Amino acid sequence: MRKLMILAAAVALAVSPIAVQASHHEKDIVDTAVAAGSFKTLATALQAAGLIETLKGEGPFTVFAPTDEAFAKIPQADLQALLADKAALTKVLTYHVVAGKVLAADVVKLSSAKTVEGQSVKIDTSNGVKVNDANVIKTDIMASNGVIHVIDTVLMPK
Repeated sequence: MRKLMILAAAVALAVSPIAVQASHHEKDIVDTAVAAGSFKTLATALQAAGLIETLKGEGPFTVFAPTDEAFAKIPQADLQALLADKAALTKVLTYHVVAGKVLAADVVKLSSAKTVEGQSVKIDTSNGVKVNDANVIKTDIMASNGVIHVIDTVLMPK
């Protein structure tokens, strides 16, 4: 259940800031991400892992949402293998979700954050904001059940 909540947060991060601003936070993380249009791979992955309903749940979730371009950095054969392995996919997706609503102003005060997957991600604010090796390229996309921060690289748990 906790992993599903994390995945829901990941979906929320996938939503476009423009779509969220226009909706006045009426859309959940998943719907916000889908409306953004740049999180098609993330939405496909969430569906393959069975995490859509979790991320549509009450939350709140914080999702570090990789863009389609971030997923494109993964070799196609590796991405297809990941999408076909539900357990591995769930582990990767829940690694992008943090329980609770963590806004950008809070993120910059942290050196790490525990993910729904169970491991922590490293947060570095010395030169912009990085989560592990991913750059945060857009912050504070609000959804009815949390917040999305857009990242340029898919996070891979160890």
